[in-house]
Amino acid sequence: MEQDLPRAHHDMGGVSKFMCDAVDTTDHVLTDFDRDVDAIRGLLGAKKVMSVDELRRGIEAIPEAEYHRMTYYQRWIRSIADNLMARGVITEAELRAALEGA
Repeated sequence: MEQDLPRAHHDMGGVSKFMCDAVDTTDHVLTDFDRDVDAIRGLLGAKKVMSVDELRRGIEAIPEAEYHRMTYYQRWIRSIADNLMARGVITEAELRAALEGA
């Protein structure tokens, strides 16, 4: 990458403030939420509703302050919801109603 080009906030490779701690490579337990989000993404891919590339682009579009507050799978579900609303699969009102009922 060119030295004078700004990095996107999600591009953290080689940034010293993110290299302070060793990466934890030990196995960890996924939450039910994590599993559910992964399953939703898998189903959307299998049904050709949303690709992995669309998921990635949606994650990269999350504003920086929000991006850094979210967990890995929170970023996924945000991208999924944004993609489904953009395609007209769900409306914001439907999403809000579903979240209020949860």
